Amino acid sequence: MSKRYNYEFKKQIVTLVNNGKSPNEIVKEYKVARSTVNKWVSDYNGSGSFKAKDNRTEEEDELIKLRKENQQLKMENDIFKASGADNGTKVAIIKANTDKYSISAMCRTLNISRGLVYYTPTSKSCDSKLENKIISIFKGSRNNYGTRKIKKELEKEGHQVSRRKIGRIMQKYGLVSNYTVKQYKVYKSKCNEDKTDNIVNRKFDRQTPLEVVVSDLTYVNVSGKWNYICILLDLYNREIIGYSAGKNKDAKLVYKAFSTIKRPLKDIEILHTDRGNEFKNKIIDDLLTTFQINRSLSKKGCPYDNAVAEATFKVVKTEFAFNRIFESFEELEYLLFDYVNWYNNNRIHSSLNYLTPVEYRVLMSEKKVC
Repeated sequence: MSKRYNYEFKKQIVTLVNNGKSPNEIVKEYKVARSTVNKWVSDYNGSGSFKAKDNRTEEEDELIKLRKENQQLKMENDIFKASGADNGTKVAIIKANTDKYSISAMCRTLNISRGLVYYTPTSKSCDSKLENKIISIFKGSRNNYGTRKIKKELEKEGHQVSRRKIGRIMQKYGLVSNYTVKQYKVYKSKCNEDKTDNIVNRKFDRQTPLEVVVSDLTYVNVSGKWNYICILLDLYNREIIGYSAGKNKDAKLVYKAFSTIKRPLKDIEILHTDRGNEFKNKIIDDLLTTFQINRSLSKKGCPYDNAVAEATFKVVKTEFAFNRIFESFEELEYLLFDYVNWYNNNRIHSSLNYLTPVEYRVLMSEKKVC
């Protein structure tokens, strides 16, 4: 084992050499290798430091950087498959790779707290597994699920846990749902005075896909400026079938949302909205006429006539937009795409018996075939 020398000792050796003492004499007197003495003198006289990082050339720094990046890539490749796993699996993989990678680096890559890795199970190991599972479900919900939905997700995996216990565990780990944060109010612009009736008439439970599609718009903060998003929602299974982001709250934004729908527009029977002027425009009128989509409008000043759209946008604002500033319009578009995909395929809904919109649509389709 190599001997370690403190800073003061190294400095005294350099001072001796700088003052004329022969390195050979220092080697004999202090039992220090000649190469070590030479390095101390070179380092200190060159940078005033004995630290390796202060005495490396730019080429050496670049090489070390490349080696670290290569090591990071190897680590991410080794543990990538665990990125979507539960916390218990992540901890097991981290512990299995401690001989190759640092725990901190693996925790950052897998988005897991180091405390969970260092936690040593006791007689309450079952509770530890449950806690990890609850943390995993909460993080998987993008910090949106409360005790009710976490309980339902646990039941799907065969765990019967009370909401009170789930609440205690959430409090223990500081898991606070986005829904506990106060919401901001949306400014309502002047409505149009079109004579179109409310043919939906608050009958929001529909038995056929695309029988009624509802829509609304809201604003988001992009680098300190207001941008807007539009969503088209199928009342049948609460699925977001169309969406868009734009810098202006206008008919083009609504039309852009229609352009993202993956099913024939002629299959939509009714479009129901509030009386926002962005829905009353020749562009939208022509689209509805072409595809023979009936229009339904809420009564003036009555948000209950578009309650499902209002409720959905409360969800979107809470989970996606609230208290968030997007760095660019491109980031907004990308993250909106990601959120809609998660909303349709991963987010469970109490109105759908705690299924996701896609699960519900597929299940109902299979039942009809049978």
